Amino acid sequence: MSDVLYVSNADDLQQAIAMLSQSEFITLDTEFMRESTYYPILCLIQAATAAGCVIIDPLALKDLQPFWDLLDDRRRVKVLHAARQDLEVLSQAPRTGVSGLPAGTIPGPLFDTQSAAAFLGHASQIGYGNLVTERLGRTLAKGHARTDWTRRPLSAEQLAYAADDVRYLVPLYLDLYAALDSAGRLEWLREEMDKLEDASLFRTEPQDAWRRLKGLDRLKPVQRLAAKRLAAWRETRAMKHDRPRGWILPDDALREVAERLPSTSADLEQVRSLAGGIVRKSGEEILTVVAQARSDAATEAPIVVPGKPESEQLARVTKLMSIVRAQAEHMKIAPELLATRRDIEQLVFSGKVDALGGWRQEVIGARLLELAAG
Repeated sequence: MSDVLYVSNADDLQQAIAMLSQSEFITLDTEFMRESTYYPILCLIQAATAAGCVIIDPLALKDLQPFWDLLDDRRRVKVLHAARQDLEVLSQAPRTGVSGLPAGTIPGPLFDTQSAAAFLGHASQIGYGNLVTERLGRTLAKGHARTDWTRRPLSAEQLAYAADDVRYLVPLYLDLYAALDSAGRLEWLREEMDKLEDASLFRTEPQDAWRRLKGLDRLKPVQRLAAKRLAAWRETRAMKHDRPRGWILPDDALREVAERLPSTSADLEQVRSLAGGIVRKSGEEILTVVAQARSDAATEAPIVVPGKPESEQLARVTKLMSIVRAQAEHMKIAPELLATRRDIEQLVFSGKVDALGGWRQEVIGARLLELAAG
């Protein structure tokens, strides 16, 4: 590990920043834990350039402001693989007692190697290890993916594993960038990366927490409203106490409470999926939420169930999907980058779809819109 700088004090951090700041790009990865918390506990930040690799320990060094300032500098590209999870962790770092990026900031500009690979014909969800093997011919060690990153000291094997997550991102980035540039697809990727800089993608507002739940369309309006209100209450409580949602109220219990609409403690105790501890700690609050949903039931409009698609519409969906697959094969990219079946169904059934704008409009969107209308 002589080529990796382990950063656990302010002096080492300044040395790391001095090295990283010389590059036009920085590769990034994180190790975190969230088994017993709502917010992820940031345990390690790995960063690398062509000059070297650093592993920053937020558990040993709480003041990371110089590093956040470096990330906030848009003169450097931030390279990640499957970036969404790491961006969520980095954006929520301040919640766990670590100094963080300015509120509402995502450290752009971004380059996601998973997305870049999809534009070059690789599977759209290809893993980092497989991509390193396919593009660089290297096989990465496995075995620490589920390690407890909060424990100290970290072993040499753990540190090597963490370092590999960013050191191979350096040649991978250079390789993918050159290939995209040669194929004339860099701007396509940049368009996708711009969307990732929307900080709202990485947080859940309590009033929108119900969107995580499935099957609410099968509930009566009052039951659906109760589920929405319970989801908002659960999210707020989980955030306040920094505990997993399921510890506050499991999904199956939330659903059963919404269906039963209990009005008394005795009713609540009949909810078989609801643990006794939750009833004792939060029973009154749950009953209050349900009572409010009952009172406001008239505000929840019935869901309009769309009619069964006509055979001609289904045939058109099949036809357009075959065009998408043929175009993707011709371009040697993953078909879902052009359009998913859901996109095509929305296009045929409603006549429009937002996903076909931007670079897709020129590549296939205009053609699909014309054929869908015909």
